[in-house]
Amino acid sequence: MRLLLTNDDGVLAPGMAVLARSVARWIEEAPHGEERRALIVAPDRNYSGMSSAVGDVFERPTVKYRRHVITGAESIPTYGLEAPPALCAILGALGSFDFQPDVIVSGINAGANVGRSVLHSGTIGAVLTGAQLGLSGLAVSVQWGEDVHYDTAAAVAIEVLDELFRAPSRTLLNLNVPNVTMGELLGVKRGRISMAGLIKAAGPMAGGEALSDEGEMPLRLGAATPQLGDVSDEDADEDGALLVAGYASLTPLRGPHEDDDPALSELMHKAIDAITRQIEKAH
Repeated sequence: MRLLLTNDDGVLAPGMAVLARSVARWIEEAPHGEERRALIVAPDRNYSGMSSAVGDVFERPTVKYRRHVITGAESIPTYGLEAPPALCAILGALGSFDFQPDVIVSGINAGANVGRSVLHSGTIGAVLTGAQLGLSGLAVSVQWGEDVHYDTAAAVAIEVLDELFRAPSRTLLNLNVPNVTMGELLGVKRGRISMAGLIKAAGPMAGGEALSDEGEMPLRLGAATPQLGDVSDEDADEDGALLVAGYASLTPLRGPHEDDDPALSELMHKAIDAITRQIEKAH
């Protein structure tokens, strides 16, 4: 069992430290004869909201890195890279550091990743990227608050690992945990991705004022923020609503793939025919 850890908050973020210590204990408690290894390859600073971006690797085809030591997880090789989460996932998955992993765990993110924020999250972008290279993955996030219970999220995440290693390759899960103690957690349920958005509105809020030639556009954040906003319009089994109700939400994800819906066949034929006619006219 070879595990790659990453995140989007930075290699020295508190969520990474808690997760790393939990994984170190998981390694120590391995049954006799079962090999467990872990490796941390994470950004050297906060890259939140980067999704699966890797940056302009053509302009700068090198990546700076530095080795770190996380207290309580000294046995886990730890590298901080001057790179976004997805690029960290690629380099880790390719075996650039120490060994080639089978599973990637990203987090623990400081703030929930629910609703449409799954599209923008660097935490989730890392596991989606790992899947393109054959890894199964788990994205782990905890609801933001004054005192964040990373330990609860770590405890829940560790329980998923064995099943993830046994699952088919490229199995992806998004785990969101409410900001409560383990004793206060009501349970875990399969959560559907809600329609909650990260950005609810932008620009002038009222009055119909025209935009000037230059300025700053204010953003109004929606329910899918780290603290979680109003989720009263969500169904009870949607991810944000589950967190507010005190449950952890576990959601299977699928990375980019060809849309093979038969209903698109006619559209594809028409598009290909139209392009073909233009190519023939050019000859």
